Amino acid sequence: MSFAPVPVPGGRRRVRPLSNDHSSTPAPMPARRTLPLMLLLLAVAAVAVLLALKAGELSVQWRDVGAAIAGKPLAGDSGAGAAVIVRELRLPRAVAAFACGGLLAIAGALMQVLLRNPLADPYILGISGGAAVGALGALTVGAAAFWVDSLAFAGALAAMLLVFGLAHGDGSWTQTRLLLTGVIVAAGCGAAVTLMLALAPDTRVQSMLFWLMGDVSGAARPWPALAVLVLALAAVMPFARDLNVLARGELTARALGVRVTRLRRGLYLLASLLTATAVTLVGSVGFVGLVVPHVVRLALGNDQRVLLPAAALAGGTLLTLADTAARTALAPQQLPVGVLTALIGVPVFLFLLARHPR
Repeated sequence: MSFAPVPVPGGRRRVRPLSNDHSSTPAPMPARRTLPLMLLLLAVAAVAVLLALKAGELSVQWRDVGAAIAGKPLAGDSGAGAAVIVRELRLPRAVAAFACGGLLAIAGALMQVLLRNPLADPYILGISGGAAVGALGALTVGAAAFWVDSLAFAGALAAMLLVFGLAHGDGSWTQTRLLLTGVIVAAGCGAAVTLMLALAPDTRVQSMLFWLMGDVSGAARPWPALAVLVLALAAVMPFARDLNVLARGELTARALGVRVTRLRRGLYLLASLLTATAVTLVGSVGFVGLVVPHVVRLALGNDQRVLLPAAALAGGTLLTLADTAARTALAPQQLPVGVLTALIGVPVFLFLLARHPR
């Protein structure tokens, strides 16, 4: 820590320490303000999910939504049809949107604090490119949905292993080398995706483009993703204090006993797995992992003990509302959810830049 002389009356000088640059790590918000905001986020998330169950081309009454969730039988043919729509169509889709939004938001928050870069997002290491190659390869040959998901996850894992393997090299693993390797792998995957789109039959191009722009309609098995979200929060919360210290600088973190190298490698791996899970289920949905951590940070501060669960709730809420709008705005036609998240994310991010130019 450096020191600077400060003049005081009597001609003497008092030496005071110069504060480190903590502008990017504001003080934690008091608990009396944090708890109400967290409860508000939880309430808004619940409302978003309920709205997703009610809204659609066929509107369902609130009492029927509650009865369908509770598993109670509904009278009449219309009631039975509403129960099927809520339980088998809308509920899995809402859970998938919420889970994947939360996964992307957590991954984005981790990437931003690990890289100390506010422009970092979950796709910075090329994970989505690998998933896209696997999924589009399956769609090109007309494979079933199971194989599309399986190959997308396999492609994401292959890209992750390739990036970490090449970045490690001869053992001189560095942050810069990791980022450069991720950019190169993502560029190679982008070229492969373009080639497959050019060679794919016309009848399959639309489904491939929908997957690339983000599509929740095919998410028939969302519960594993929700379980991954819960387990990820449970796994990362014990390291929240270490992340708070790391946000102040690597030297400070090492001086305070944080095992920086082990922490970074473990959380890079976790963020990559979260991204792979989300991309496998809903495709490439942009701006959720980039904008949501920023907005939550402005509202609740940079304390990772609050930021990470709040980002999960906010990300899940945003993607749930965006998917509801995507399937109702031009019903019966459905829009790719990634288009709506981009339309929301771009002006919000520009507004944040204008409000906080530094």
